[in-house]
Amino acid sequence: MIAVPHYISPSDYLELERDSQRRHEYRYGLVYAMAGGTDNHDRIALNLLTDLKLHLGNTSCRFHSGNVKVNYKDEFYYYPDAFVTCDDRDKQDRLVKRYPKLIVEVLSKSTRVFDLGQKFEDYQQIPDLEEYVLIDQDQLWVECRRRQPDGAWTSVVYGAGDRVTLHSIDLTFPLENLYQGVD
Repeated sequence: MIAVPHYISPSDYLELERDSQRRHEYRYGLVYAMAGGTDNHDRIALNLLTDLKLHLGNTSCRFHSGNVKVNYKDEFYYYPDAFVTCDDRDKQDRLVKRYPKLIVEVLSKSTRVFDLGQKFEDYQQIPDLEEYVLIDQDQLWVECRRRQPDGAWTSVVYGAGDRVTLHSIDLTFPLENLYQGVD
């Protein structure tokens, strides 16, 4: 990710983003152009979104792909690869959601360190967030980070042959579902 090297206000960022042909993320006054994804990255995200669609059905929860922003107090605006919100307040704004309970990122070489570290630190500020899921696109590996009732976070790592459980939305599926059609 490449940052524009000067401070931009959240309102200026939103205006820039509204008129831009490319997507950008915003973090504490800096704007970052998003890197392009790979076919495997896209396939994994689509496989997950399919499972989410089938599971959530006609519930009040909504799932979103990487085209809708997640925001916290104008400190950051990110485009997660997938997320779920069940909060009616998130029906008010069609471009930005503020109350996700599940966020998923598919890791790539260019974003891996950021997704595992600073982005997770940012996401932890969202009070409604219950789970942060990281999916590796180069190996059968999924990490689910879960907020505990005391506010601490725990981590469960899944590998080949495991069934992934997303406690936040009560969904369990074979890890291999995510990698269908991946080269």
